[in-house]
Amino acid sequence: MQVPNSIVFLHFFMIIIFICMNSIQCEKAKTNKEELKSQNFPPCAACKILTTSFKKGLEKTSRGKFEGGDSAWEEDKLGSYSRSEVRLVEIQENLCKEVEHGETQCHSLAEELESQIEEWWFKYQDTHPDIYDYICIEKTEHCCPKDHYGPSCIPCPGYPDKVCNNNGKCKGAGTRKGNGSCLCDKGYVGETCLQCATGYYESYKDEKTLLCSACHVACDGPCKGAGPKDCEKCANGWHMIEGRGCFDIDECLRSDVSCPGNQFCVNKEGSYACLACDKACNGCSGDGPDMCIKCAEGYHKKDNLCINSDLLGRKKQENLTRYLTYFGLCVATCIILQRNIYAASVIGLLVAVYISVSEYMIAHSNIQDTTTNMDILGPA
Repeated sequence: MQVPNSIVFLHFFMIIIFICMNSIQCEKAKTNKEELKSQNFPPCAACKILTTSFKKGLEKTSRGKFEGGDSAWEEDKLGSYSRSEVRLVEIQENLCKEVEHGETQCHSLAEELESQIEEWWFKYQDTHPDIYDYICIEKTEHCCPKDHYGPSCIPCPGYPDKVCNNNGKCKGAGTRKGNGSCLCDKGYVGETCLQCATGYYESYKDEKTLLCSACHVACDGPCKGAGPKDCEKCANGWHMIEGRGCFDIDECLRSDVSCPGNQFCVNKEGSYACLACDKACNGCSGDGPDMCIKCAEGYHKKDNLCINSDLLGRKKQENLTRYLTYFGLCVATCIILQRNIYAASVIGLLVAVYISVSEYMIAHSNIQDTTTNMDILGPA
């Protein structure tokens, strides 16, 4: 059979679109990758990326050894592989290859600092075990020690054990930038983060530690404790009862609050929400077909429940269709196998079993629907 030209053209057109979309996606991915590679970081961050890559190289070559047949002889003549030039070259050849952000800058910095890296490798590994400290802090002066900041690496407020009272971060810490001011964590304020912010209270305090916890959602501003009774002022959606604290306002009881369309009001802490009524309802006071003010079109009320008016008719139609199908199976069996009574008996038995099993499964597959239908149909 010859395939119509229009179908062939459509398939060809879809293939062209698929190829173009893949090409566009590949080009976008390539562009994004190039942008990540060419990303530039501040001097300290760039130096940290380089030394981190070097440390990964140390890990990868930690179990390495000299290549060749007699490694013991090479160890004796060339020295330990762990401090050898061979290992250093292996690490340098793979420097920055795993870096996703700023790979180009990392390679450039590796070339610039090659002599300092070699100097650390051969002379200062014992006195400066961490290459980051030697390269980034001492030699290049791109970074500061931990919890120090600025060109002169001044200690942060509260150094060494209570930087910003352990409730914030020192601005510029670890770099040659910043002014050392405290950036307080959420819930803390003050020059050294030693006060609770508005909306928080002192849940614990001693000579060394201050812990601030959030006030209850009922509070608007300061509070004295965790509960709604500790609020100094109530937030919107709450009202103050003298001596007892803030209590939720049930907006659904207010005359000026109404929900649009076929929805009903649900009270929430400090607010309310409008939810859709059941599809059987035309206006409702709650969720479910038993909470309808009026029944929707195609539904009628029975025992305070809105039910589908067409359910009874559809049930009769389904039953009639099913029984006609069974009858057709029996007639077809008799016509086809009327010359062989034994074969007809076997087929007829199988049809009877099929009908019995089908009826059993229909009767027990959905107990809830069956119960509902019996309520609608009433007693037989």
